[in-house]
Amino acid sequence: MRRVLVVGCIVLVAGVCSARADAIDGQWCLGSSHFAINGPNIRTPGGNEIIGKYDRHGFEYVVPPNEEGAGTKIAMVLLNEETVRLTRGDSPPETWKRCKPVS
Repeated sequence: MRRVLVVGCIVLVAGVCSARADAIDGQWCLGSSHFAINGPNIRTPGGNEIIGKYDRHGFEYVVPPNEEGAGTKIAMVLLNEETVRLTRGDSPPETWKRCKPVS
């Protein structure tokens, strides 16, 4: 009985820890470019605040008219808690990382 309780607690704690970090929301960087996702809202690399198609592990939007690549569909997939694969139209995928605070 004690063994079952211990295993159950370990599974519960592991599930809670992974659920918190398992979302695409947050700030993402590649070189000097960055974007920020908060639910269906995104601040694009060009600084526009727009709404896209959101789910916990992915995000899609169309580049606004006043940014480079206007009209291009952007698709993002969360690979792990620190990495997003971003695809611009038919271009090869890019790997973006969570932005780190500068101290």
